[in-house]
Amino acid sequence: VQFVESGGGLEQPGGSLRLSCTDSEVNFSVYAMAWYRQTPGQQRELVARIGRRENTKYADSVQGRFTISRNNARKTLYLQMNSLKPTDTAVYYCNTDPSDPGWWGQGTQVTVSS
Repeated sequence: VQFVESGGGLEQPGGSLRLSCTDSEVNFSVYAMAWYRQTPGQQRELVARIGRRENTKYADSVQGRFTISRNNARKTLYLQMNSLKPTDTAVYYCNTDPSDPGWWGQGTQVTVSS
């Protein structure tokens, strides 16, 4: 299993991006899933989490701006990111929560800059 993230890019402050993550092998529906992000020299941090029953939880820094969702039939996880800030610049990854160390993908780069 290795998750594949997509949807990142360069966006201006205040803009929006929608990230997607999928993997065809994982039994997606049985896991709580999460988005994480990492900047150079920093530890990877959990940004948003969605449980099996679609209960959600967010880091304080993104609360009210990001929305996590899942489509179990498509084995796809989403992250809608609105009102982007330069501090959101990072590589974004998805994984289960708690994360499986062998399942990290390449991530998708999000850069917020004018």
